[in-house]
Amino acid sequence: MGRPREHDDRTAAALLEAAERRVETAGLPGLSVRGVAEDVGTTTRAVYSLFGSKDGLLAALGARAFQMLGATVKAQPLTGDPVVDLVEAGVSGFRRFVMGHPALFRIGVQQALAPSEMAVAFNTARAEALAELESKLTRLNKAGLLGQRTVRAAACEFHALCEGLAAMELRGALRTGDEERLWRDALTALATGFSVSVRHGPPHDE
Repeated sequence: MGRPREHDDRTAAALLEAAERRVETAGLPGLSVRGVAEDVGTTTRAVYSLFGSKDGLLAALGARAFQMLGATVKAQPLTGDPVVDLVEAGVSGFRRFVMGHPALFRIGVQQALAPSEMAVAFNTARAEALAELESKLTRLNKAGLLGQRTVRAAACEFHALCEGLAAMELRGALRTGDEERLWRDALTALATGFSVSVRHGPPHDE
């Protein structure tokens, strides 16, 4: 009979929540294995047992970011309008996640983690979150609303706009008093514009 696990999933979740709080209040320099362990009332051994190292803890935070983002996008109810659903995935999905978890957004979405065995879970979660977004865009593709774009290309464009809006809002550059409306207007313009064929290269004089 194998030895029972000394540290379980509840401990791992508590450590990740504590790590997120520390990054939110003190930035990445404020994140330490000992500090996180003390916040949870456990030992550094628990952190090393569950995550391997501080880098492993960071990779787990990145994975947590994309797991939460993917779940939030997936939870958005579907309507008969794929454009509306895509926009809501950005406004009620992506934006809601970012505003609720800005530290995870910066760690998972904005920071590229070095490829390593510790980043496997991070990369898997990122791929699964991307699949949720691509499922929304696949509906547009089936309706003939992506023009000449592929689903993957449209996903990159949509994600880029969401990430840019999120970064601007977090640093206070979208102080319009109605940031949600700005998000919805921008994403609607992009989503409806997908149906326009793309001209490659500069226009030629007639």
